[in-house]
Order: sequence, then C-alpha cells, then structure tokens
Amino acid sequence: MTRHQKRLSVPNSWPVERKTDTFTVKAGAGPHGEAGVPLVVLLRDVLGYVDSTKEARYALNNDSILVNGDAISDEQRPIGMFDILAFPERGEYFRVFPDEGGRLALTPVDEDAAGSRLGKITNKTVVPGGVVQLTLHDGTNVRVDDDADYETNDSIVVDNETKEIVAHFEYEEGALVTAVAGQHAGQIGEIDDIDVTLGSGDNTVTVASEDGGY
Repeated sequence: MTRHQKRLSVPNSWPVERKTDTFTVKAGAGPHGEAGVPLVVLLRDVLGYVDSTKEARYALNNDSILVNGDAISDEQRPIGMFDILAFPERGEYFRVFPDEGGRLALTPVDEDAAGSRLGKITNKTVVPGGVVQLTLHDGTNVRVDDDADYETNDSIVVDNETKEIVAHFEYEEGALVTAVAGQHAGQIGEIDDIDVTLGSGDNTVTVASEDGGY
C-alpha cells in the first residue's frame, strides 16, 4: 500500500487545490473512511495556521487542538462531516459541514455549540450482553440501554465530554435535514415526502427548501 496521495485523485470532499502540487498528505486510519481529510491539510491548506507538517506536529504535541473534545496528536487523523475542530487558546471553534459540490468546509460556531456533535445512525445491532449499539456515519459506536427510540437514518447529538446522547432527531416527514453530497450539498430543508422503494434500491426523499426544494 502506497504512503503517497496524489492531489488529482483525492476524494471530492477534500477542500484542496488539485493542480498546485503533485502530492498531498495521505489520511491515516480512523473515522470517516476514505472521505476523511487529514487534520494537517485543514491546518495548513484551509486555515493557514501552520506552514508545514513539522509545525502541525508541534502544535498537536502541545494538546492545543481538539477534535470532538479530545486532544489529537496524529496530524494524519481523518476529519470529516460534522466533526468539531476546536482551538481553545485562540477561542476559535469550527464545525465541519458539507459545502457546494460536497466539499467539506469549516463553519465557525460558538463555544457552547462546539460542546457536542451531530451523528447519523447508519446501523443498529445488539452486542453481547444484550446491549444495543448504534453505529454513526463516521464509524463511531454508541451503546444505549433502550433501543426503542432509535432507528437507522435517525440523527443524534453526542456530548463531546461525556460521550452521552443529549438529543435525538427522528428521520420522518417534517424533519429538518441537509444534503451531504451532490449538487444540493449543504442545502438545508424540511422533508416533504419519503417514497419507500421496495427491494435494495434507495428511497426517494423530497425536501422543501427556500430554493424551491429538491
């Protein structure tokens, strides 16, 4: 497996220029899979807080950068949708949010909003001991005592400090949603209709928004 990543072949979600240089940093193992952006890319290419990987390592070794409330020491740690990137010493907090074309962007938030993060439930299973485990879009697992209120495609809010669920949003008509990929990425709207497709095909969801819906 190569240790290099060519800029021309990075996922569409990465907020990097593709023709300025040949190579960029390859994402390490971690959440979000191949769509995750290496932390150093955000620090260097997006925010401009460091000029090199060496400077990024120095900042991370000082525990001055938090991701979802945890100090990170790996500059290749993948960062993805809905993660919270915090710089407490600078008083700056960002939420990773899909932008036009599906590219990830850093949206400034206040300190209170940075205390928790949003996660979409992609799987629900019962683990040994009879405990229900929810798997989120980034691969994070959250165990709950009672699964009655949680279903696949629902969204939850997880407190970054306690790692407990503090809010739950059901996937249903009338729910507030945002498109995370495609030409409508980043657009927020309200579910107008969910057309369930029989078999293995994807459901068709109609969303009403200020731009007329999609």
